[in-house]
Order: sequence, then C-alpha cells, then structure tokens
Amino acid sequence: MTSTAGQPIRAVISGATGWAGSALARGVARQPDMVLAAAVGRRTAGRRLDEVLQLHSEGRVHASVADALAGGADVFVEYAKPKAIAEVKANILDALDAGVHVVVGSSGLGDADYAEIDAVARARGRGVLACGNFALTMVLMQKFAEMAARYIPDFEIIDYAKGSKPDAPSGTGRELAMRLGTIVQPQPQVPLDQVNGPAGVRGATVNGVQVHALRLPGFVLGIEAVFGMADQRLHLRHEAGSGAEPYVDGALLAIREVGGLQGVVRGLDRVMKL
Repeated sequence: MTSTAGQPIRAVISGATGWAGSALARGVARQPDMVLAAAVGRRTAGRRLDEVLQLHSEGRVHASVADALAGGADVFVEYAKPKAIAEVKANILDALDAGVHVVVGSSGLGDADYAEIDAVARARGRGVLACGNFALTMVLMQKFAEMAARYIPDFEIIDYAKGSKPDAPSGTGRELAMRLGTIVQPQPQVPLDQVNGPAGVRGATVNGVQVHALRLPGFVLGIEAVFGMADQRLHLRHEAGSGAEPYVDGALLAIREVGGLQGVVRGLDRVMKL
C-alpha cells in the first residue's frame, strides 16, 4: 500500500512511547515508503516525536486520536497497553470514522468487539488488520498448529506471560484458540463438568479449546500448543525474549498491507504468502 500519487504511507501510532510501540515508531521512521506522521499518548502530549523518541520526524504526540489524525494519515496503529479495552475500541472506531485504515496490536478485544468494528469498517470501506502477535516466528507457529489440528483433534494451549500481564489469555493465546477451535473443538475424555477438583483447574474454554494461562516472573511472552495421540505427542512452542524488535517487521508488513483490505481480518498470515 502507498498513499495517493505514490507518496509514503502516513502512519499514526497509539502507544508510540511504549515498549513495543517505540520500537515500531523507530522502525516506521527508518522506512523509505513510510512517514511517522503523529502519535497518541497522554503523558507526552504536545511534545515533538523527535524529542520523545530521538528519531527523525516532524510529527507530534497528541492527547486524542482525532487530534493526531487531523494532519492527515493513511494508517492508524493501535498499539497501546490494554489497560482500558473500551478506550482501545473507541480509538479504533474514531480512526475508522476519520476514513483511516487500522492495524490492531493491542490485546483484549473479544469477538463481539470485532464484530462491531467489522461493521463500521465495511460501512466506511476501510480495512482493519488485527494481529495477536506480530512476530514472524509466532505467525509460522500458528500455521503449523492449524496444520496439526487437521490431523490431531486432541490438543490444549498453554499461554505464558510475565506476572504483571493483566489479560488472560493474551491476545496471542486467544487468537490461536479461535483459529484452532474453528478447525476442530477437542472433546476431553473426561467431560469438564465431571472433573474431580476445583473449578477452573482444567483451564478456561475459548472457542471449544482448553487454554491454561501461566503468569510468572521470568516470562515475557510464550505460547505452546500441545497435541496428543496414542503413544505420541507434538509440542509447538513460540518464545519471545525481552526485546521488542521481533515485532517490528511483522507490524511494518501489516501497515503496508492493510490498505488492500475491507472489514476486519484477523491474523498477519492472512496477508502473507504462506
């Protein structure tokens, strides 16, 4: 995607001063086909991006999406921490109302939220590319897990994250469960209502798939799909380190591709040649 007349894509990032958002902001600023036009952030509102992030940009940080988009934009990236899901959703809807395509990297939105966003996006003729995880290794893991689910109907998901992560499962874990459960929903040998033990000990059911969320110091983000057959087992696992760079390349790809979409598309692999 490029904007009109072959001009660079003008991107606005919400959460540009955060851990992952700042890495993406610097990544956008390095691209010859992109411009970091503005950012959204309350704590640094009114300051210049070159001052806040030490990068080459004439844009500023604004307190609201409307203000950030007022100077013109092609793609809005929602990358803020999921402290207030209602605010994340409102930002996305505001961007669509402004006629801008949207890339979603924030987690926590549910199916009902995306159904509402999809209706607005289609009415505006705009695309929304929602990615639970931009890391290319995670995207490949999702595809491998989908392949396995077509042949091994018994599986569960383990979602790893740091102890302070508030959402469980993570957006990555939720997306994987939604995708695998669409292929097949495992049938536990012992029905969940017949398990002897405390409620929830078998995890939570997400789209017919059991998901277990571990929240402990020492983890950043990891996801594992465990498939079981008689006398054999398959483990597919993605682990992320402490840096945010693994998420930049996938997010840049999403920014370039979202302009060719209409409505909500979930998963980076939907715009990749896999």
